Amino acid sequence: MKIRQAKIEDAAGIAAVHVDSWRSTYQGIVAQSYLDSLSYSEREELWLTAIPYGHVFVAENEQGKIVGFATAGKERSGHYPAYQGELNAIYILAEYQGHGIGKALMRQAVQHLQEKGFTSMLVLVLENNPSTAFYEAIGGEKIDVIDVEIGGERLREAVYGWRTLPKISGL
Repeated sequence: MKIRQAKIEDAAGIAAVHVDSWRSTYQGIVAQSYLDSLSYSEREELWLTAIPYGHVFVAENEQGKIVGFATAGKERSGHYPAYQGELNAIYILAEYQGHGIGKALMRQAVQHLQEKGFTSMLVLVLENNPSTAFYEAIGGEKIDVIDVEIGGERLREAVYGWRTLPKISGL
């Protein structure tokens, strides 16, 4: 497994992981009609715009296929002044989950935040997402729960914070 900074030519691979992981992870949580409406081409356009900022990281398997990605940067909402950085996204194809890729991507994201001078971070995750256990296992403290709308439905999002950037062991 290789973790590296994303390149513009990775946009289609990242988009595929984004759509496919949403469809598998959020099945039964997010409206099926919304999941069915997710578009590879629209996500690719989003990633073509985001990648040049240098905060997108990918996980490749031995064949060079992108199987996961993460992004990290400045905390976006401004509602949590004790937290400077944010893990904006981390997604891994279902068949590659549970093999340490999440930890490796998280480690890269934390390193990026450190390089930007951040000393703390948070992540927002749907409350019913099984990955909440991952954040708790690496020291995330649930600091808030907020309402969000996805696909016309109101859902609950948990906010996990680290007052000090976590040290991710393993791998």
